[in-house]
Amino acid sequence: MAVQLWCSMMLLALITITFMWGFQIYFMEQNYINSNIREVQEQLTPVLSELAVADLAGNGQMLSYLGSASGGKMMLIDQKGQLIALYSYGYPIDLEENRVELQIWEQIMASDEYQKVLDRVPYSKEIREGSRISSYQTGIPVTYRSREAYVILYRSFQELYKVLDMNRQQLISLTVLLTIAASLLAAFLARRFTRPILTIKKTVDRLAGGELTATPGFIRSDEIGQLASSVEELGCALQRVDVLRKEIIANVSHELRSPLSLIGGYAEMVRDITWSDPGQRSENLDLIISETRRMSEMVDDIMDYSQLQSGYLQLNMDSYDLCEIIESETLRYEPIARKNHLTLQFMKPPKEYMIQADALKLTQVIRNLLNNAVNHTQDGGRITISVTETSDGFRVSVINPGAPIPDEDRDLIWERYQRSQHQGARRQDTGIGLSIVSTILKAHGASYGVDCASGMTCFWFLLRKQ
Repeated sequence: MAVQLWCSMMLLALITITFMWGFQIYFMEQNYINSNIREVQEQLTPVLSELAVADLAGNGQMLSYLGSASGGKMMLIDQKGQLIALYSYGYPIDLEENRVELQIWEQIMASDEYQKVLDRVPYSKEIREGSRISSYQTGIPVTYRSREAYVILYRSFQELYKVLDMNRQQLISLTVLLTIAASLLAAFLARRFTRPILTIKKTVDRLAGGELTATPGFIRSDEIGQLASSVEELGCALQRVDVLRKEIIANVSHELRSPLSLIGGYAEMVRDITWSDPGQRSENLDLIISETRRMSEMVDDIMDYSQLQSGYLQLNMDSYDLCEIIESETLRYEPIARKNHLTLQFMKPPKEYMIQADALKLTQVIRNLLNNAVNHTQDGGRITISVTETSDGFRVSVINPGAPIPDEDRDLIWERYQRSQHQGARRQDTGIGLSIVSTILKAHGASYGVDCASGMTCFWFLLRKQ
C-alpha cells in the first residue's frame, strides 16, 4: 500500500511538472513571440496613414521612430532596390564600417520578398527555423525625398530565445529538485499514512486470532484516529461477547445440569425404590415432569430470542384489549406465585384499553416480567400489576418488593444472559427473559424501563394507543 500511495503521489507530481513544461514551452514561449509581433504592429498603426502621404525626409524623427518601433533593424530602400539607410534600435548604422549588419539585407535580397520590395507591395512575414519563429519582417512602401522608397522593419527573436533557453535550463534544474523533493515527501507521507493503517491491520489480525485485549495503541484526531478508536471499541465489544459466551456456556450448562440431575435421580428412585408406592411414585414423577417443563421453557426462550434477533419472526398486529391480555396471563401465573408463597394481584381498570399489538408476543412479555418478579421476590411478598392511561399511551407496571437494582446494572439487565445481583433471586430463569421482553417491545415501538424506589422495583413499558 505504501508503494501504491508513493506511486500515486509521484504521478501527481509528474503530471504537475508535465503541465508546467507544457505551459512554458507551448504557451509562454509562443505568447512571448506573439507579444513581440503585436508590439511591432501596434507601433506602426499610428503612423501608417502618415507614411502613405508624407515624405520621410521631411520628418527627421520618423526614421528614428521606425527604427525603434521595429525593436530591431529598419532598412530604407530606394526605388532601384538599393539599401540607402540602416537603423538598429533607432540608431543609424554606417554601412561602410559595419558590413556585418548588411547580412540581413543580403538575406532579404535573396528571398522571395525582394520582388515585393521592387513592386512596392506591402508584406508581413514570419521567418521560421524548424518549429521556432526566428524573426519577423514587415515591408511598407513610402516616399523619401520625393521619390518612391521602401521601408523594411526586421525584428530578430534570437535574443529572446537565449533568455527562453536560459529559462529552460533553470526549469530543468527546478524539475530535478522538485522531483527529488516530491519523491522524499511522497515517501514520508506514504509512510506516515500507512504506518497507523498497518498497526490497525495487525491489531485486527490479533483480534481475529483471539487476542481480544489487543489495541492500536495510538491517538489521532483524524479519520485514521477514528478508525483506531472504532477498532478499540470493537475489541472491547469482542471481550464483552467473549464474557457473554463464557457466561452462556456456564449458565446453560448449570441450568441444564440441575434439572437433568434431578430427572435422572428421581427416575432411578422411581425405578428402584418407589415404583410400588403410588403416592411417592406420583410425587417423584410430578417433580420429573416439572423439571422437564422447566428445561423445555428454557429451550423455548433461547429459540424465541434467537429467532427474534435474527428477524425470522414477524409480528401479527391486530386490535386487542390490553387488560384482557394481562388478566389472562395473570390468572395463568397465579398457581406459580402461590407455589412460591407469593401473592399476585392485577389492578384491573374499569374500562377497555384498546391497542394494536401481537397478542401472542405481548403475552410472552407479561409472562417474562411476571417470571422475573417471582424469581426476585422473597417468600410472602406481593407482586402487583397495574395499567394506567397517560397522554402518550398505556403504561403497564409490574411491581415487586426488594432491594433496588444498582444503577450500573439497569441497562445491562436487558441484555442476554445478564442477571442483576439483587434480592437473592431464585435464579429459575434462563437469563434471557428480559432480553426477549426488550426485543419484543422494540418491535412494537414501545418504550420500557425499570424504576426502584421505597423498597419496590417496578418494570414498566408504554404502548401507544390504538
